[in-house]
Amino acid sequence: MIGNWLRLATLPDASGYHSRVALRELSRHEILQAVAEYDRLGQDRFLEKYGFGTARSYRLVVDGKTYDSKAIVGVAHGFLPGQEPLAAGDFSGGVATVGRLLNGLGFQVTQAVSGLTAGELVELLSALRLYRSPTGRQALYQPLALLWAVGRAHQGLARMAQWSETKAALGKFLERHGEHPRAHYPVAALYHADLWDLGGPRPVPPAHGDVPLSWFTRNQPASGLPVQVYNLVRYSGEARVAAAAAIVDKYLLDADYDAILADAGLADSDIADDEVPVAGVIVARSPMEEEYRRLCGIGAGATDRGTRLGRPRVSVDILRLESARRAVLLRSEGHCESPCCTGEAHDITDADHPILEVDHIQDLAKGGPDHPEQMIALCPNCHAIKTRGRTRERLRQELFTVARQRHEAILSR
Repeated sequence: MIGNWLRLATLPDASGYHSRVALRELSRHEILQAVAEYDRLGQDRFLEKYGFGTARSYRLVVDGKTYDSKAIVGVAHGFLPGQEPLAAGDFSGGVATVGRLLNGLGFQVTQAVSGLTAGELVELLSALRLYRSPTGRQALYQPLALLWAVGRAHQGLARMAQWSETKAALGKFLERHGEHPRAHYPVAALYHADLWDLGGPRPVPPAHGDVPLSWFTRNQPASGLPVQVYNLVRYSGEARVAAAAAIVDKYLLDADYDAILADAGLADSDIADDEVPVAGVIVARSPMEEEYRRLCGIGAGATDRGTRLGRPRVSVDILRLESARRAVLLRSEGHCESPCCTGEAHDITDADHPILEVDHIQDLAKGGPDHPEQMIALCPNCHAIKTRGRTRERLRQELFTVARQRHEAILSR
């Protein structure tokens, strides 16, 4: 899937059920029939005839031409035997329905508009200008404040908070991790770095000196991450782990980053999971190859703090493991990677994800590394064979080969 803007709306149960069942019957044949009618009528007449609007988030690409993806899928339904075209209100146009369907049928979708991607956010986070004391110590106010805010977004807390709340909560967070409880300092600095949003009058003073403290005390501004940054780290697991890893690798390797990530709420096993955006929220995606490379590199710069057996015991282990799992699922494109697979589950999860299990080819408890090159996405049947089957040793060797080949194929693009 290439560089998608993903827009998802919360559906009533009946609508979600309808979209999952009816759309699964479509094949490339019906999609191409709808494309042919689109070409014959032109965009305006096609959309008017079937009651669809133009695509706001992403578009179908066929032979170099782009099409309104939701409209194409709705009209394609009418080419099924005994079926009628779907209306725009009959199903969601998000990645969980239209995006998954088109990609599963081998079509390409592309972003309709531009926006902040995880890669661009990492560039912004890597360009912070941190204060150094006369003794050479690097102040960590800004990276700490960013992790605190990303953690709030991950918990689904409001983007903007009253200053009294930010001053108290962020101040305590800073103090717990070795800085003075001066929330106004990193907030002002990050505002000038385009990484924080502030209410109140303008101009906002520079971060240093006594002026910013009096400005915040006088104006009590609501504050939080900018809209695009908040939405990205709130709903995109890839952006969330990339942001946390970039901050750790660039600024916190000499700090107790395990404790910091845990305190910020960024050491949970769901750190790399996507969340379904609320209606009207659009989240940008980087190209698949770029996402995969970034996810593969997460955690590589962190110091190894001892051998880990079994479950992750420190937060950077979790960051590394969950980003690796996400990379493998991205690489799998929703299908079992076993060359011996005899059939995948004809169903999806409640979150509209394929029923796949990411596994270390060499067991984690035996030192299997958290790296996509030695991890694999398997359907439940193949996972059981790899774990308990008589042919498991032979299969394991085949999986090593497949994972390495698929990994290198993406990196060589």
